[in-house]
Amino acid sequence: MQSLRLISACCLLALSAGCGIQKQSGAPLNVTWTDTSESYGLPDGIEVFAGEDDAAPLKAWMARIDASYTGVDIEVAASRDEDGRESVSDMVQASGACMGVNGGYFLQTESSFQHIGLLIANGQFERAAIPGVYANDNRYPVRRAALGLDRAERIRIDWVSSRKDSSFWWGEPVANRPDTPFVRDSEMTGPMDDGEYWEAWDAVSAGPMIVRDGIQDIATDEEVFFQTTIPDIHPRTAAGVDAEGRLLLLVVDGRQSASRGVSLEELASLMLAFEAEDALNLDGGGSSAFVVGSELINRPAGATYQREVVSGIVVHCE
Repeated sequence: MQSLRLISACCLLALSAGCGIQKQSGAPLNVTWTDTSESYGLPDGIEVFAGEDDAAPLKAWMARIDASYTGVDIEVAASRDEDGRESVSDMVQASGACMGVNGGYFLQTESSFQHIGLLIANGQFERAAIPGVYANDNRYPVRRAALGLDRAERIRIDWVSSRKDSSFWWGEPVANRPDTPFVRDSEMTGPMDDGEYWEAWDAVSAGPMIVRDGIQDIATDEEVFFQTTIPDIHPRTAAGVDAEGRLLLLVVDGRQSASRGVSLEELASLMLAFEAEDALNLDGGGSSAFVVGSELINRPAGATYQREVVSGIVVHCE
């Protein structure tokens, strides 16, 4: 593993000082949301809201996308650049989309960049789901949260596993706990017997799950993100789906005087403010970017520079 250098380190591994990480949040958030859709000339079916909490302080943006509208389409984008990564703006432009956010975690190999976990883009199987994670000198079997769409663009957020180029969706994660990996009993069924095969046309995994069945349900332990910095205060990107099947895309700025970032619990509360039924945390930190048209509407880590990423979620509005 020495040939691998983690790029989204603030999102996957505990880091040394200097990453700008806050450990605790203050008072409950009190975000005021303003509908800014008209500012971007977006068609019916796509809404954009700007959120602000001066006391926190916090700045956030939420898009609500209804793919049942003619011309509104959602897809997962995978970088086609030679080194395997590109900015969200480049993904939006290359795909002819009108909107996009960054997607899942990734790392650097000796020659390129590699997505971590399930990635399916426009029907092409790019990367399999992670089968296990090493932590605390133990191997933990995992099913991490993922967002998927079928050909009809029906959205599903669940835990996922893979076998070859097939994906299996699960209604619950593996029952891991810190220092206690889940151990399969000899009488249990096979690893895929309770998973549901689902022919996802697009899918991207990250984690952990933060909202399940309309309530806050953060699967940090089960998805083996314990003893990492993920539960701390960060810039964030998240995706969710509401009861009407609309996609929710959220980006929260952080590590700057105007916006501190949020914890996973606070991220869940922001998704629940838009009545998310299910939601997951995506890659964050310096990767968090929200592009509408040709405009970067947030300030990643307080700047206008976009970190190049391996995957994204883009929206077409013809």
